[in-house]
Amino acid sequence: MQRIYGYIRVSTKEQNEDRQLIAMQALSIPEKNIFMDKQSGKDFLRPQYQKLGQKLKKDGVLYIKSIDRLGRNYAEILEQWRILTKEKGVDIVVLDMPLLDTRRGKDLMGTFLSDIVLQILSFVSENERFNIRQRQAEGIAAAKARGVRFGRPSQPLPENFPPIYEKWRSGAITGTAAAKACGMPLSTFRYRAAQFEQASFI
Repeated sequence: MQRIYGYIRVSTKEQNEDRQLIAMQALSIPEKNIFMDKQSGKDFLRPQYQKLGQKLKKDGVLYIKSIDRLGRNYAEILEQWRILTKEKGVDIVVLDMPLLDTRRGKDLMGTFLSDIVLQILSFVSENERFNIRQRQAEGIAAAKARGVRFGRPSQPLPENFPPIYEKWRSGAITGTAAAKACGMPLSTFRYRAAQFEQASFI
């Protein structure tokens, strides 16, 4: 008897897996055979996916909702697909893409078409991930150009900072003494002093 399994992945604990779970339940997959990870698909070092890999045997069938639920790394998706289908003898069914159903077209042409579709979809999935990162980076750069500051706002300087800074700059006191007088670590004092100096020349 064929053993059927389902794999579900959401990127974060806050994301909802209901859509994928409903699809698996509609296939009457036993609950114990549904594996779910709540983490990024950047690699396959996911605890539930690793457990699933140990369970999958020859002639088993693995269902996933869409190719990006399997993973988001183009090269690794292709490698996992090869391991599962060629080495383990497992069939894979991608519910959102009927062409990616290795139970059908086991002849040379069917296998060829399945491999081509997989490569295209995997590339599109990773390319979209790259585009998202690029858009984020461009958005951050544009915001910085407008003067938007990221990270925690700096604490206001203590009232005695300017005179202490001047004494330190003139060599009247050491950096350690200046930092202690301002109530901050030496590294923080030097960092804030550099900021203060830069602001003074603007």
